[in-house]
Amino acid sequence: MHSAKGQESWGYESSDDSKGGWILHLTGRMDAANAASMLRNLGPLLQSKAPNSLTVDLAEVTYVDDFGVLVLIQLRHMITAQSGSFSLIHVTDGVREILSLLHFDDLTEKIPLAGKQVPNIFIRLGDATLGHINDFRYLTSFTGSVFLALLYVCRHPRSLRSEDTVLAMQKTGVDALPIVGLISFLLGLIIAFMSSVQLRQFGADIYVASLVGLAMTRELGPIMTAIIVAGRSGSAFAAEIGTMRISEEIDALFTMGFDPTRFLAIPKIVASIVVVPLLTLFSDFFAILGGLVVGVLMLDLTANAYMAQTFLTLTPFDVFLGVMKSGVFAFLISWIGCFRGFRVRGGAAGVGEATTSAVVSSIFLISLTDSVFSVILRYWG
Repeated sequence: MHSAKGQESWGYESSDDSKGGWILHLTGRMDAANAASMLRNLGPLLQSKAPNSLTVDLAEVTYVDDFGVLVLIQLRHMITAQSGSFSLIHVTDGVREILSLLHFDDLTEKIPLAGKQVPNIFIRLGDATLGHINDFRYLTSFTGSVFLALLYVCRHPRSLRSEDTVLAMQKTGVDALPIVGLISFLLGLIIAFMSSVQLRQFGADIYVASLVGLAMTRELGPIMTAIIVAGRSGSAFAAEIGTMRISEEIDALFTMGFDPTRFLAIPKIVASIVVVPLLTLFSDFFAILGGLVVGVLMLDLTANAYMAQTFLTLTPFDVFLGVMKSGVFAFLISWIGCFRGFRVRGGAAGVGEATTSAVVSSIFLISLTDSVFSVILRYWG
């Protein structure tokens, strides 16, 4: 029999069995204070003997913590690296409890890595179909909830959260005014410049004012404003509500008796419907101003002549049509943004997907609705 003692409160005795294995009898405490010393003494000894098996006797071990378990794991790794076997004997109840708590058997097993299976096209198609059906069901329910909440607010105006509505109006309208004005000014300038190249050949420079005014007030003004609002505010609505969804704040509101749709979505929808038509009017103004710059600097038109032609061409119906379109677009942007926020599942990735989906869906609905307006006005006129 071979025996030795460590400097700390632990010790070991070793012996060889008849089959070429090594029996290690540990005593004392296997804890954080002794773990390093145990590995320094037992590791080289185990490597030098190179037995075909290692049996660790824990009968005299008085205490084991997570560092002691790591010592056992390291001993097993060393013996298995030498193609030997490892076993524990005389495990006391206290030691067995800590080993079970730390999943000793699972930590020392080599778990095979399973390859990721890619589902076939039929599984993906079926999963996408079921997802769209589920989204449509929730969309129908959410739409009904929005209209009921709007009806309730119309009947009880004081139920509208005025502070949140004003804050949403500021973020959606006032904060977007600089970028809307800049893009509209550049768009009006580009339209005037490109049209002047063709109209100048026929001596019809004055009709640049008519083209810019009609194009912006009837079509491009409402569409460009709506796209900018969708990128700024629609995505913000989805991200804000989606973050509240994954942090369970919406569930807390429901538990406290609040209607989440009326509490979160209605202020954003009302604010958008109010400020987006005003943004469209500013967009029309800056676009006409951009066309005026081209008319005065490149076409030798006077400012009075340009503005007179603009007012002669535009009618109140043209302006009203653009404002009405922008109101519809505003409802669609805020509605789909809030809907995507309420549908968020998972973590941060879900919020990002909802934000992207809100912008893409808003732009699609804007284009589709504008096409419907164009067809209706064509046959109505």
